[in-house]
Amino acid sequence: MAALGKIVWVIGIIAWYFIRVPFERRAKRVRVVSTRRSPLDMFGLASGLLGLAIIPGFYVATGIPAAADYSARPWAVVLGAVIFFFALWFFRRTHKELGRNWSITLEIRDKHELISGGPYAYVRHPMYTSFMLMGLGQAMLLSNWVAGLAGLLGFAVLFFLRVDKEERMMLEIFGPQYRDYMQRTRRILPYLY
Repeated sequence: MAALGKIVWVIGIIAWYFIRVPFERRAKRVRVVSTRRSPLDMFGLASGLLGLAIIPGFYVATGIPAAADYSARPWAVVLGAVIFFFALWFFRRTHKELGRNWSITLEIRDKHELISGGPYAYVRHPMYTSFMLMGLGQAMLLSNWVAGLAGLLGFAVLFFLRVDKEERMMLEIFGPQYRDYMQRTRRILPYLY
């Protein structure tokens, strides 16, 4: 079961990469008119990447830290796979909905629009929702206390370092329109938070 969990995680990470790349290429063609990129922002991104890809990737490739392994449960691997692939589907939906507005950092692009359809009709930051779900799926797929939980920790650092800044930036750009949008939606969990 542990090997199956690792295989599913690897397939999921490859899928994550192939979902992201075309949107990243397209976004580079659209001029950035305002950026809030900072060392703290880059630290958050690095934390997310470290927790969701690098630490678990190192574990899958080497088995280190083996001392943190525990027995994989079939129900956890199956549920982890479902959650992880739902997260990827959701991740792709957020990218499609954002289109030319997408950016990996805190940037406003030329002719930027406030997106409030698709997953954005329910939560203001569905990409963070997808990262949180990926982290949860990873925790169930990888039966290792360090590699499994690294995704949730990486997500948490990224989320808490960026979400307030991102919302302040959107309020500055879209003003009352964004404030109304905030009243209708939650941050990352529909109807909850």
